[in-house]
Amino acid sequence: MSTLTATVEEPRTTTPARPVYRVTGRRVLASEWAKLWSLRSTWITLGLGLLFLVAFGLISANHYRSGINSGHTDRDFADATAVSLSLFGTNFAQLALGVLGVLVTAGEYSTGMIRSTLAAVPRRLPVLWSKAAVFGLVALVVGTLGAFVAFGFGSGIVSGTPAAMGLTHAGVVRSLLGAGLYLGLVGVIGAALGALLRSVAGGISVLVAALMLIPGLISLLPSSWQDDVSPYLPSNAGEAMFALTHDTTTLSPGAGLLVFLSWTALALGGAAYRLTRSDV
Repeated sequence: MSTLTATVEEPRTTTPARPVYRVTGRRVLASEWAKLWSLRSTWITLGLGLLFLVAFGLISANHYRSGINSGHTDRDFADATAVSLSLFGTNFAQLALGVLGVLVTAGEYSTGMIRSTLAAVPRRLPVLWSKAAVFGLVALVVGTLGAFVAFGFGSGIVSGTPAAMGLTHAGVVRSLLGAGLYLGLVGVIGAALGALLRSVAGGISVLVAALMLIPGLISLLPSSWQDDVSPYLPSNAGEAMFALTHDTTTLSPGAGLLVFLSWTALALGGAAYRLTRSDV
């Protein structure tokens, strides 16, 4: 007699395959865009930057107009134009946008969120490029919008005065676009400093020193040294980008752009080197 042994197979439970997500440049950009607008500080600081640019431009234009009406024009406003008056707030707006740029990168190091970011994007450099590109674009749009709005109101205030100018005047549109580009690049430098120093306080300190303190210290040097050094400082090169005119002691708008781009590339290069050579 032969017996047949039946083999009963256990039913196999199959788990659905998890979708495989590829890390692409577009997705990294999208993630940085979402993170940027999820922070309340982004809305507040961008609003302050826009407010500084427009408000101080209007205050400057009103001050000039009142001086003309009273017949006592300040010496500092003797050669003022509608462009220079409208862009008076650029120095204040650059601080707001630069500080926010530092927060975009250094803020993740202070909270520890950078570990999750780099775990999702093992190749570190795309994270830096995406942060700089996203915030640089936002700062560019805000700066350009603010420059044109400030000029629109400022030119109306100084209408009928020696400073009166319109958009059709030579160099006006170029100056306004240059101011927006300058503020956009300041935002990129801020993001680079935040990634380089990995400290909010350190990044802001270096940014303020580079844009505001060092130019003041350079004025203590002998005159011959000032003429050789001062035009190539970040703030002075940036101002040359949106200046209507220039003389022998200042750079042309094109040269100022090249110098400021060099400073921007230097900051990004330092941030990229540290990001790839050191641990989080």
